[in-house]
Amino acid sequence: MVHLPYLQPFVIVNKRVSRLAANIPLIKRNLCPLSFVDVPQSLYISALLGVYERHRTELLRDVFVWAYKRSCARYSAVRQSLGDPDPFRLQYREKIAEVVAHVVRQKMNKAQAVHHIQQVAQQMEALHRPRFIEVVETQLLHLHEGNMARYRLRPSEFRQWLETWQ
Repeated sequence: MVHLPYLQPFVIVNKRVSRLAANIPLIKRNLCPLSFVDVPQSLYISALLGVYERHRTELLRDVFVWAYKRSCARYSAVRQSLGDPDPFRLQYREKIAEVVAHVVRQKMNKAQAVHHIQQVAQQMEALHRPRFIEVVETQLLHLHEGNMARYRLRPSEFRQWLETWQ
């Protein structure tokens, strides 16, 4: 956070990039990411000015530690509210994404999609078929422009499919 903006490697966004880069070692060690959401702007600016004008990092260090403690508390609360990941969805994540993307790219209507999903499910263990069908159908029903990227879909593909889906 200190050296990257000081070097000014980009025309703009140096401080934003440095804040993101500060998360790399944290995430690599499976620690909660750092956020400066609750940090008062005047405090953050004072800390930066201390670095740039006086070459002193103490205040920025203190702001960093304070913000990290708050981030950990918020991250923990959010993590608990989300619960544990669904093992079934983790196991079949790629297959679910593949089927959803195929339905969209082939511009299938609802009946065609149901038929395709059932065909794919037939290749799975009988125990997992109903859940797979349910999950894929739910993903298709809740697909929108805000989450289509997770299926590697282009906006044009999504819009064309949406016309046949509705």
